[in-house]
Amino acid sequence: MAQTILIIDDSASLRQVVAMALQGAGYEVLQAGDGQAALALLDGRKIHMAICDVNMPRMNGIEFVKAAKALPFYRFLPILMLTTESQEAKKEQGKAAGAKAWMVKPFSPASLLNAVSKLCLP
Repeated sequence: MAQTILIIDDSASLRQVVAMALQGAGYEVLQAGDGQAALALLDGRKIHMAICDVNMPRMNGIEFVKAAKALPFYRFLPILMLTTESQEAKKEQGKAAGAKAWMVKPFSPASLLNAVSKLCLP
């Protein structure tokens, strides 16, 4: 059974690039265009990891992390922030909210897959 990863980003093209890299490595992929759409997917199904942008409409990535971590079933969901934000203050906000790792765009698919293999729940 393949591990399922949720990709949350308002850029459809970025979601597609990440999805192709993950699917090529054997992962199942769910996609959402913002935090609100992503929360709707946290409906009790098994999700092994989330990859989330910070800057999105309706609900940003840090708000999503806080909301996801408030759900008992997803309290331990590893979340990788994949974003253009590189300021320490933003990283601290993400860490305080519950994000496990931070990766700055642009990224290489190899470094993304390496991070995913380390963070993804069994």
